[in-house]
Amino acid sequence: MRFPASYPKIAATLTLLSLLTLFNIPATTAQAADRATQHAIASWTASPQPAWENGFPLSTNIPATLSNQTVRQIARLSIGGKRARVVLSNEYGTTPLTIGAAHIALAAMSGDGSEIVGGSDRTLTFDGRSEVTIAPGAPLVSDPIDLALPPLAQVAVSIFLPQTTPLATFHWDGKQTAYIAPGNLTAAPLIKTDQTVEARVFLSAILVEAPPAARVVAAFGDSITDGAGSTSNSNQRWPDLLAQRLVKQQIAVINAGISGARVLSDKMGVNAMARFDRDVLNQPNVDTVILLMGINDIGWPSSSFTPHDPALPADSLIAAYRQLIARAHLRHVRIVGATLSPFEGALQDTALKGYYSETKEQTRQAVNQWIRGSGEFDAVIDFDAALRDPRHPLRFLPAYDSGDHLHPGDRGYQAMADAIDLATLLGSRRPARTGVK
Repeated sequence: MRFPASYPKIAATLTLLSLLTLFNIPATTAQAADRATQHAIASWTASPQPAWENGFPLSTNIPATLSNQTVRQIARLSIGGKRARVVLSNEYGTTPLTIGAAHIALAAMSGDGSEIVGGSDRTLTFDGRSEVTIAPGAPLVSDPIDLALPPLAQVAVSIFLPQTTPLATFHWDGKQTAYIAPGNLTAAPLIKTDQTVEARVFLSAILVEAPPAARVVAAFGDSITDGAGSTSNSNQRWPDLLAQRLVKQQIAVINAGISGARVLSDKMGVNAMARFDRDVLNQPNVDTVILLMGINDIGWPSSSFTPHDPALPADSLIAAYRQLIARAHLRHVRIVGATLSPFEGALQDTALKGYYSETKEQTRQAVNQWIRGSGEFDAVIDFDAALRDPRHPLRFLPAYDSGDHLHPGDRGYQAMADAIDLATLLGSRRPARTGVK
């Protein structure tokens, strides 16, 4: 059979029309063609955690339930886009989660922290519905919404919970004020309330439509990635600061840190081995992961902390790292290993006194030696060297210490972001290989 000379053009047009129909996008404008060249990528994330059991030494500082209340949460994106989707999560809920309404808007950069920019408010829908129910254990992705979001934009996501709702899924150390008030205030220009939390409630990701060249770097870690010790409402975590360095290159940086997280054990979130796919590998268009996790496995090796827990063998962490490397490569994702930062004297004035010991320090040194010298990661970032005091290398440089000798302060997080060689990330592409070296 002979095809007319115009057949390739006709076929391409039919393919484009099929895509536009699939996403319910009008095919009669230049805007439609532009959208066909875009793809959804993760621009911001917060890894879900389960509510903690009674008796845990740290408080979540969130209500046990909400009912007939609105929660407005502020999040700063990395790269921007012309359209957005919001992902909500009922990951640890045991009952269906009802969302009565949800909105997204640009957050005002001045005035009250809950204020939104006039004219930017958009109603979020889910399969065309504004009220939805999320099954236990499931995420829910909104329909695409037209909203021009510049790079590093701050957005407000407001959700209304009409029923009595246990806060079974949250992200504890949000480092950003969230506002809670009675009634459906999802479209309110300003939420005036005295009830606030610094946690993420059911909000797990914001996606933007970006050009095909845009890609994602995921920071996979614990409280040092989550930003403990940094100034709240200031976006001073090291992934935030790295995002600022990479924004012109159309590289998004998402934060998959959980304070208290461990590679091998659960407690303040499930272990890294269990959540790696959900929080990193399954994120749209992830290209590279920076792994900075293990200090809690060393300092807090048992499920119920006691001051004299035996040190974790370095080989246990190294074996886990090798598994994460293998799993990343199977998905054609580069994995960059980061050395564990100094922690002598860590948490001596807290319920976790005993977190540091000389034998635990020996484990950290052995792990760092392997990270630097094994060649098994695709690249290495030496955060230990960037943060330590040259006169006392087992401790932070005082100017970088938040004061607890475990977490950096704002200057320390800036030093971490500055220590990352951008060529390591700018030159990254998904490896063709499917195994470790």
